[in-house]
Order: sequence, then C-alpha cells, then structure tokens
Amino acid sequence: MVVMPGEIVSLVGASGAGKSTLLQILGTLDSCDQGEIWFDDIAIHTLPESELATLRNQKMGFVFQFHHLLPELTARENIALPAWIAKKNNVADRVLELAELLGISHRLDHLPSQLSGGEQQRVAVARALVNHPKIVFADEPSGNLDSVNAQSLHALFQEIRNKYGCSFVIVTHNDSLAQAADRQFRMQDGQLITDTP
Repeated sequence: MVVMPGEIVSLVGASGAGKSTLLQILGTLDSCDQGEIWFDDIAIHTLPESELATLRNQKMGFVFQFHHLLPELTARENIALPAWIAKKNNVADRVLELAELLGISHRLDHLPSQLSGGEQQRVAVARALVNHPKIVFADEPSGNLDSVNAQSLHALFQEIRNKYGCSFVIVTHNDSLAQAADRQFRMQDGQLITDTP
C-alpha cells in the first residue's frame, strides 16, 4: 500500500477485517509482525520508540471515532497540546487559524462536555492538524456523527487536503466518505484485496 502526498485514501471492509489494526501500524501506534513501513524515506519500522513518538507528534495527525479529548482542558488547550509538547512557536495563532477554518473559534474556551458531538470532532481534527502533519490517520471519524455532521466532516477533509496538502488514510463504514476518496482499499481477513481508483 502506497499513499502519495496530498492523497486521500479510504480503508473499507467488514468489522474485524483488520482496518483499524492496519491504521494503527501505519501510524506507528502498533508494530507489525512482518514487512516494512517507510515514511519520508525513513524505515520507520526500525526506529526506537522515542524516535517514533517524535515522528508521530511532528509529522502525523490522528482523528478517532471517540475524539479522546482531555475533559479538564478547554477546546483551545486540547488543540494546542501536541504543539506544546513539540515546543512550537506561535501556537495561539495556529490554534485560532484552525478554529476559524473549522468553524469553532467561538467555542475555544469551552470544555469538551460543553460541546456537541460535531464540535468535539472538529476540535479533534484541529488537534490533529496543529503541527502541520504530512499525513492524518482517521479511524471511523464520522462514526458517532449524524448524517449532516458526517457530510460536513467529509467536505472538511477535502478542504484541508486542498489547503494544507496533507494526505489522509481514513477507515470508514460510510460509503459516501469511502467513495469520495482518491483511492479505496478493501480489506478482508487481514489482507488488502482491492485498490479502487
């Protein structure tokens, strides 16, 4: 499986087919039993965990079905957290830029419990983008959203790709999101079985 710069790829298949496992391996959150994973000409399957953590923080973004926002932090702080860890400059400006793009600038000082599901997902997307990642891994990002918010999120991924040039690998059961991707991979029993342009 090869993902090109600026490409949106979807991973589809039945529950238990291995989609989320593959996504976690690609995102270095899990290790592979065999094979190789290359990113920016780096054999990342050979890197020690400390270097993988830095790579994840600075070059990759993650969006999950259940958001994983820290409940005691405001939306602003949740978005900024990866940039603070990376000791980035101008974090406040970047957070505001993303919040305005995602339509949540008026909700930045609210806690996750005070946000709707769609707003929480947009905070999670902003957090994934705060460090200018080259690739974003999204695991069922619209799984807990109603159809209107899901469609909005799909359009947002396209807009983000066009604006920032980052790639997306999206695990989804949503047919419209899968078909809107540049390519669609289907998994069955832990194997990639098709690549549909």
